[in-house]
Amino acid sequence: MERNYRLVVFDWDGTLMDSAAAIVASMQAAASDLGLQPPDDATARQVIGLGLHDALSRALPGVPDSEYRRVAERYRHHYLSQDHQLSLFAGAYELVKELNAAGYLLGVATGKSRVGLDRALQSTGLKHLFHATRCADECNSKPAPDMLLELMEELDASPARTLMVGDTTHDLQMARHAGVQALGVGFGAHDRETLASEQPLGLFDEFSELAEWLRRHG
Repeated sequence: MERNYRLVVFDWDGTLMDSAAAIVASMQAAASDLGLQPPDDATARQVIGLGLHDALSRALPGVPDSEYRRVAERYRHHYLSQDHQLSLFAGAYELVKELNAAGYLLGVATGKSRVGLDRALQSTGLKHLFHATRCADECNSKPAPDMLLELMEELDASPARTLMVGDTTHDLQMARHAGVQALGVGFGAHDRETLASEQPLGLFDEFSELAEWLRRHG
């Protein structure tokens, strides 16, 4: 029986990797380093998934553009000091391996930089299981559709047979703009109620629920 989807694209932070709390803490620490008012947890979580400049400009409104480079440098310092301690969500490695073995094309669309994603793919052992990836320093940032459009073109997959999986409204809006169906996960940056407002095809509170849906309906 033919599968419903040919290409499954995952967000990274908060979807495959349990890193949302570390991103929030790093953003707050970077602001404090420069004497700026740190964003509260809710504000910082809301911008996860965007490219770093876009994220910082929303989390720290009113800061001169010339300062964002310094904030970004401090953010990277704090994040890199702890990223070796971060791990995938339980079951994430096994699911990606299973989907790859089943013949799906797999992609990543992330707000991380290329350097950051390559480091994460290498450290988690997932690099060889993904067929193509796009990062925020290579495309227009989410929720623009560019990452998905480029992945579909590279891997010869139609919107009708592509599925996006993400933990933020930025992911779900990107999918909608690209004409792609999407699944939301409520264990990452954005809560279930926020994600539900985008009316994803499915919405899951546990990684195991996402995995079971993909086995049944993918």
